Amino acid sequence: MEGSLHMVKFLLGLTLLFVFSCSDKTEQQSTVFFGGEIVNPTSDYVVLYHNDSYVDSVKLDDNNRFAFNLDSIDEGLYHFDHAPELQYVYLQQGDSLLARLNTVEFDESLVYSGTGSEINNFLIEMFLSNEKDNDAVQDFYPLDPDEFSRKIDSLRALKLEHLEQFAADNQLSERVLDMAKASIDYDLYINKEKYPFFHKKQTGEVAFHDLPANFYDFRKNIDLDNKDFTYFRPYFDYMKWHFGNLAYMTCLDNCTTEGQPVSDRLHFNKHKLTLVDSIVKQNNLRDILFRNIAIDYLLKEHNPSEECRLFIDKFQSLSSNEEHKEEIDLLYKSIKNLQPNTTLPNLALRDADDHEVSLKELANDKKNTVFYFWTASQMKHFKNVNQHITELEKKYPHYNFVGINLRTSYSQWKMLMDEYHLDKTKQYYGENFKEIQMAMIIDGLNKCVIAKDTVVIDGFADLYKSL
Repeated sequence: MEGSLHMVKFLLGLTLLFVFSCSDKTEQQSTVFFGGEIVNPTSDYVVLYHNDSYVDSVKLDDNNRFAFNLDSIDEGLYHFDHAPELQYVYLQQGDSLLARLNTVEFDESLVYSGTGSEINNFLIEMFLSNEKDNDAVQDFYPLDPDEFSRKIDSLRALKLEHLEQFAADNQLSERVLDMAKASIDYDLYINKEKYPFFHKKQTGEVAFHDLPANFYDFRKNIDLDNKDFTYFRPYFDYMKWHFGNLAYMTCLDNCTTEGQPVSDRLHFNKHKLTLVDSIVKQNNLRDILFRNIAIDYLLKEHNPSEECRLFIDKFQSLSSNEEHKEEIDLLYKSIKNLQPNTTLPNLALRDADDHEVSLKELANDKKNTVFYFWTASQMKHFKNVNQHITELEKKYPHYNFVGINLRTSYSQWKMLMDEYHLDKTKQYYGENFKEIQMAMIIDGLNKCVIAKDTVVIDGFADLYKSL
């Protein structure tokens, strides 16, 4: 689920479609139309979600266009997926909205027109602006706290001035304005939460820098009960940093050993669970924060210990989301199944001739086999990995390297293999991303699994560190 401040100027080559609903004297139902065109599609479908719930999916037509006609939807933030990319769209009753994008520059090229386009173009503009500013903010962290705050506050003031002009030029509801403001605030607030840690790291200071009493005054404006924001990335990312900061500083004050916080991950993550439980009352936000904390802990622990089981029990007692509970149990089982001397998972892949191949069949019984992963959406990583694998094959001729492609269309995968002259006998296509991700615990771009004759040697290896 990273541009320039200005919107790339594309002209929509589509005719606006308006859908009118039937009405009578006592009731009027409004329909939402959301459609558009995707240049250089990477999938046959566009899938629409509201929060984390599936709404509908449509297939692109012969002109790479799609159309959703939605009756009586809830106003708010949605997101549409065109694998492997996704982006937000804010929908209200009566919208007749068109999007156009080019997957070569998915976010930078996305532009909306029609009824409802104003807030959506603003959100995309802020998304790209925030990405650009995040690069600049890296140079601010060595500054003292007051100067850092002035820099961040200045960025925020410029964007709020832009929002004020935007609101003056458009008729917007209070709810829409709140979302627009959230797109500004929370992305910049994250930097304030990061500051103590990034400042210490970049300056080399031994202890955390003393902060002025008003450094965290912005926290008074944090809305913990706005359901519209719960699944909005800047808001949720802020919450992760906020509770991580609170947990660390609480531990530093109360659980120190010779002036250092307890380094045990179980201890720290139980702090985070307790803080979320005591502060957050909105059920959806509570549950997705609990889920995030549990996943983060398990993926970093990689060890199915008694401590892990105790942590999962704590998580299960707090979460009210049954799907999240099942997901965490499955993740724990997958971690257990990737321990040394276990058997490789029985996953189905496809080869270049579109034949189904089992992962176990690819594990060489005479050599160690390294399974690594790549996707077309991360082209820089793809090119770097290709070069790195070439070097590793020379360095370790007794190893067998097998690439597994994910979150890419089958046709695009074949095209990339031809373009970059990949050995098709060592490249396979993973169609079911979620199944493979969970079974192989793919938690980073450089993750690899090392096996011999279907037996796992290292289920949590790194291409750049383990070989």
